[in-house]
Amino acid sequence: VDAGRKIGLFVSGSGIMTPQKSVTAIIGLRETPGEKQKSGCASAKAGKRVCIERRGLLVRLPIVSSELIMLDGAMGTMLQRCGLKPGEAPELLCLSRPELIASIHRSYIDSGSRIIYTNTFGANGYKLEGTGHTPGEVISAAVACARAAAGEAAAVALSVGPIGQMMEPGGALQFSRAYALFAEQVKAGAAAGADLVVFETMSDLYEVKAAVLAAKENTRLPVFVTMTFEDNHRTFTGCGVSAMAATLEGLGVDAVGINCSLGPAEILPIAKELASCTALPLIIKANAGLPDPATGAYDIGPEAFAEGMAPHIDLGAAYIGGCCGTTPEYIREIAGAFGGRTVKKRQMERKSIVCTPTRTVSVEGVRVIGERINPTGKKKLAKALADGDMDYILARAVEQADAGAEILDVNVGVPGLDEPRLMERTVRALQSVTDLPLQLDSSNPRALEAGLRVYNGKPIVNSVNGEEEALRQILPLVKKYGAAVVGLTMDRSGVPLKAEDRFAIAKKILEAALGYGIPKEDVYIDCLTLTVSAQQEGARETLNTLERVHRELGLRTVLGVSNVSFGLPNRELLNKSFLTLAMGRGLNLPILNPNSRAMMDAVQAFRVFTGEDLGAVSYIERFANAPAAVSPALLTDPPRDLSGTVARGLKEEVRSLTRGLLETMSPMEVIQRELIPALDAVGEKFEKGVLFLPQLIAAAAAAQEGFEVVRSHLGDRGESSSSKGKIIMATVKGDIHDIGKNITKVILSNYGYSVIDLGRDVPPEQVVEAAVKRDVPLVGLSALMTTTLASMEQTIQALRRSGHPCRIMVGGAVLTMEYAKKIGADYYAKDAKQAVDIAKEVLG
Repeated sequence: VDAGRKIGLFVSGSGIMTPQKSVTAIIGLRETPGEKQKSGCASAKAGKRVCIERRGLLVRLPIVSSELIMLDGAMGTMLQRCGLKPGEAPELLCLSRPELIASIHRSYIDSGSRIIYTNTFGANGYKLEGTGHTPGEVISAAVACARAAAGEAAAVALSVGPIGQMMEPGGALQFSRAYALFAEQVKAGAAAGADLVVFETMSDLYEVKAAVLAAKENTRLPVFVTMTFEDNHRTFTGCGVSAMAATLEGLGVDAVGINCSLGPAEILPIAKELASCTALPLIIKANAGLPDPATGAYDIGPEAFAEGMAPHIDLGAAYIGGCCGTTPEYIREIAGAFGGRTVKKRQMERKSIVCTPTRTVSVEGVRVIGERINPTGKKKLAKALADGDMDYILARAVEQADAGAEILDVNVGVPGLDEPRLMERTVRALQSVTDLPLQLDSSNPRALEAGLRVYNGKPIVNSVNGEEEALRQILPLVKKYGAAVVGLTMDRSGVPLKAEDRFAIAKKILEAALGYGIPKEDVYIDCLTLTVSAQQEGARETLNTLERVHRELGLRTVLGVSNVSFGLPNRELLNKSFLTLAMGRGLNLPILNPNSRAMMDAVQAFRVFTGEDLGAVSYIERFANAPAAVSPALLTDPPRDLSGTVARGLKEEVRSLTRGLLETMSPMEVIQRELIPALDAVGEKFEKGVLFLPQLIAAAAAAQEGFEVVRSHLGDRGESSSSKGKIIMATVKGDIHDIGKNITKVILSNYGYSVIDLGRDVPPEQVVEAAVKRDVPLVGLSALMTTTLASMEQTIQALRRSGHPCRIMVGGAVLTMEYAKKIGADYYAKDAKQAVDIAKEVLG
């Protein structure tokens, strides 16, 4: 840009990068007298404020800065102070009382905020249904309110919260529907003039992915994401910090962080973990401690809040503000204490990882990729794919996970079948029964994109090769969806025999990947295993290539190990020997059959010798209770018990095993000795933090299939036999937040109870009428906001006055056991599993 000239710039989202680096912004220059409009590139040092032309004004937008940027505080808290009525959608005040919303924004700006969030947290098509207003109307008005307040003093962030429904596979909200809802919001925000979009208070990584893709594909706005964690460093759906960081960094968001749920001190350990996982700028928006359910007051004042934020500044936070309970006084304190501070540079080691929300696999040392979901040479699997038999495929996934696989290869390429459709369906199905990361194995770009789009987490793409066309087709997909990629050391001429030629292809693939912006740590090289019966020297060249790629390029390596022994007797001996040699030369990701005890034993022994298995703990655990003689035979269909099958969420196998048990056991014995203990075992693991909400839902749904088989066997489908009992669930009057209630409903239903869902914002008289009319023995009431706890107490009192002898359980983020007792509830359910325990006590 010509020095010294005052000129407006349009900066794309790609220009909002890390404060520590120089960034390149694609710009469109404003037409000036005597010049035609033109475009070009400009390199700008991070920390420079950017002038953006909007409606003839040059507005200074501090979106990226080497200085700490102040965000705002809680909109909801301020609206409650101003008399927000219970049940009133706060977003609609942008239409009915725009001057109030603008005044709140101005109060935060006057206190030091330089990015303000619009009053649009719940302005999506699901939550606005029945209000008579569309997301476009509300968002346009909200951005106008914020823009009027901001002037040249602050940037306007479009605030987008969770949709309010459970995502698949545990819930009914499909990925495509979530994407459409978010797309509607971000397009409206961009059209109205928002400077960036912030997805905040998110807990489901799958929902976040849909949101980020919607923003990236429909706007050029920078994208910030903050998720809300519990003190176990996981969201309530079980998403871990490392999985969040890897997935969102891969998807290309511009800043990540944590908001809500906890105060500054409680968030700090989680923030430290996040800082160690990503180089992206960090956002911290903590609560003002915890609220008193009786008064709604939070327990941390402005000065203490600022003190609590100091360690976050030392950690290297780039954006700080407040969430629930914080007001302009809080922002004034942190702005006074930290305003003008330079963002502290963070040091982190770049690691190669792949993940699902609940499991992160670091590709350090040796990690086994299970090869059994690949139809090549497997007639049963090919037939299952052709027949759409997902249960067979899911069983192969679970058996490999049980055998020790850490990643699963997924190949659905069968001639004549619709591979893109099959890949999408298979990935979605696998995510319902296993939390192992997946390697999407195909040469079809359409199939790869279909799988990448619906994958929840960070996967591996297998594969690309040295051909220019393959590089052009596959690498952009890898970059867009933030995956790791396997590069095959082959090109149009085939697989070179010599190690130096394969190495040259590996180097070419690495350079191409880097050119597309794919980090080095996400590039894996398959040095290709040739059959020794045909090319005996090929094994040696493969090992030499492995060593060079590992040592000289510093890349992780992949091998399909079992190819080496094709056509020779005692293949397992050759496979095991070659695997051991390859691991010694730098192999990280062997693709093998984990059901082979000998192969997995070799991996375990190798980890002892390299020190990866510190103290040989895993080795001892593996062999301490092993039989004296282990058969070398492959376990292709290991036997299962009903309890283990329920835990794995395999519905068809649960049905089959239940039918088998009914041949030798009475229906009541099957229920009391098998199904109920199976569910209890899963619930115990959930309470210990071994399993998470998605697995609990899947297991409960699988157990329900077993109960249905028993009921069918009894030949009685009346309500008395088809349900353990009736439960009413309702979000109380004035509260429109129902995600917790919806989750509890799913779990209770899968445990066999008939749930009567009265919805959200339910008046006390409606709850009483339903309980009395349908003679329901257990009523569950939910509330998220402190302001609606009075409605919960009124509902309890109304039920008591009716004389109906029901028991009442209550739950919600702001409740405590003590307060539940104070308002007259019989039980307090801190989560969905505890609601099930209460149902068992009340209903049997």
